[in-house]
Amino acid sequence: MAEAQSIEAESRETQEIARDQETMPNEPQWFFDLPVPEDERGRLASDITAALKTVYDPEIPCDIYELGLIYRVGVGDDRLVKIDMTLTAPGCPVAGELTRSIETAVGAVPGVIGVEVSVVFDPPWDQSRMSDEARVSLDMF
Repeated sequence: MAEAQSIEAESRETQEIARDQETMPNEPQWFFDLPVPEDERGRLASDITAALKTVYDPEIPCDIYELGLIYRVGVGDDRLVKIDMTLTAPGCPVAGELTRSIETAVGAVPGVIGVEVSVVFDPPWDQSRMSDEARVSLDMF
């Protein structure tokens, strides 16, 4: 347990959370290792977001970013991208397909050396994480 706390404290010291003034409910937390230059952070965040928006849940006609399935994106100083995502339901039959699609899409972003995707269920996904764009496309207004 002490080792886990030490690793977590070290992680906080070497990473910086990227925050915007107004965060939409579907936007993930962004973390960058401190050596990643500020101008590159903006480009990577924009390009990774665009890549994530190309990945659709095959059962829902909306991309995973607008659905709010992406919880966390971390970019290491080596440009390895680690993504925590969730599913709309724990028994989702396309989980493996979605993670492979994310690895492919984000892995194609210039400067990204690799992608690791973890599926998490805490906090559980609910419809409040969806963007207005997702709500319109799913006729949920």
